[in-house]
Amino acid sequence: MRFIGSLLRAFSIGVLGAIGLVPAARAEAISLNMTIRDFCGWNFSGCPSGFSANPDFENVISDDRGIVNTTLGVDGTPVFAGGSRPTLFGTDSSPALGTLTTAQYFSQWYHDTAGYNMSTTYGISLVNNGSGIYEYNNPNFFPIDNQLLGNEGQSHNYSFTAQLHTTFTYQTGQTFSFSGDDDVWVFIDRSLAIDLGGVHPTESASVNLDTLGLTAGNTYDFDLFFAERHTTGSDIAIDTSIVLNANPTVPEPGTLALLGIALAGLGFSRRRKMR
Repeated sequence: MRFIGSLLRAFSIGVLGAIGLVPAARAEAISLNMTIRDFCGWNFSGCPSGFSANPDFENVISDDRGIVNTTLGVDGTPVFAGGSRPTLFGTDSSPALGTLTTAQYFSQWYHDTAGYNMSTTYGISLVNNGSGIYEYNNPNFFPIDNQLLGNEGQSHNYSFTAQLHTTFTYQTGQTFSFSGDDDVWVFIDRSLAIDLGGVHPTESASVNLDTLGLTAGNTYDFDLFFAERHTTGSDIAIDTSIVLNANPTVPEPGTLALLGIALAGLGFSRRRKMR
């Protein structure tokens, strides 16, 4: 019976770890999953039948800070705040219009929307460089070439967004740095920590977590939102001392059933030992 109980414990811990309920230890690499959503570009002509273009993509090029609120919405996605410039549909033509249109179109960026986008999951790996810094550097970040809505006659599949949700345990001295194009927003504990909004060449920003009022040893949400909105480049570079927890996709029902059996067996074993 002792052997069976140990086996069940090992099995249940393994399944819990597989679905992201066990915090990641400091490892050689951290595997993270992003949700990628593909859109039709405003000035492209190859949008598949049944889909319409989102005018926020392949339009104006400009830095545009303040697009999102400083806290996440109730569903864990950014809330449209309008940006630092008039929108594309505004009336002010000088010095330049903003890079997006309306709250309705912006909502499509991070929500599945029939007739406007298609989505998939894409994995990245942050590698420990040997000094406790995890790195991901992709100067050609085109995760959905020839997939979903297709390349629309372009050399790559542009006009897409990416979002990443995970957690971490805060320790003093942690930092997070990002370089890339176009829009990037990083939220820590559901509050905006990095704003690189707009359609622009590669830009960089960093945050020292010691400045955010966090409590060492506590677990917090980490949310990253990215948008590639204009040809012809797309790049991402991440450097961080945060040990982010792996965030595998939601397990299939069969996996959940196995987890339930394992936990039930573990509880039965414990009851038998108490008698």
